[in-house]
Amino acid sequence: MPAGLTKAAIVQAAFDLLDEAGMDGLTVRALASRLGVQAPALYWHVRSKQALLDEMATQIWRQIGEVMAGLPADLPWREVIRTYAATVRTGLLGHRDGAKAFTGTTLTDPDVVRRQEVTFGNLVRQGFTLPDATRGLILVHDFTVGFCVEEQAVSQAIAAGDERYSLDRRAELIGEENAPLAVEAGSVIFGDPRARFTELVEVLLTAIENWDAGMDR
Repeated sequence: MPAGLTKAAIVQAAFDLLDEAGMDGLTVRALASRLGVQAPALYWHVRSKQALLDEMATQIWRQIGEVMAGLPADLPWREVIRTYAATVRTGLLGHRDGAKAFTGTTLTDPDVVRRQEVTFGNLVRQGFTLPDATRGLILVHDFTVGFCVEEQAVSQAIAAGDERYSLDRRAELIGEENAPLAVEAGSVIFGDPRARFTELVEVLLTAIENWDAGMDR
């Protein structure tokens, strides 16, 4: 094992490489070259690319967990879940292809999982059963990850000069005379993603609240 090569250094270099080259460019060989070592040297710390992604995702979720654990114990449940959604989105969008890269990963640090106790406790104190609290967080989590995968794909394509998402081009292809509502919907579909995300999170919060209208939340 090369002196000075640590798991933390490997993970940081992997984030730098991801931001520079994207998911397709994040390979064990490219990472080893960036660190000035041979690929086998990395296997002392990460057994595979998936193991590397797991470590990177754990770092992201550690930061998200720190935000959530720091929320006031009496913060209303809607604000707790709003904060969760916004924090996850910020974390995933903080790195090129972040949402796609960290989908399907597993956490390698049990302390990151233990920190979820704070959020679960907050929701249960406010009248949620644990299953309902869990389902609510899963709903918001899955929505946020999917939203971010699409948001990043589109925003990165536009930044690279891809004209497929031009509203004028879309309207021309569809033909406003044939489908005026579909054309008009484009301004919502490809409008400000932050505003659209915020609006849809509110829809999810209402759905969560209505799971059991008899509960006092």
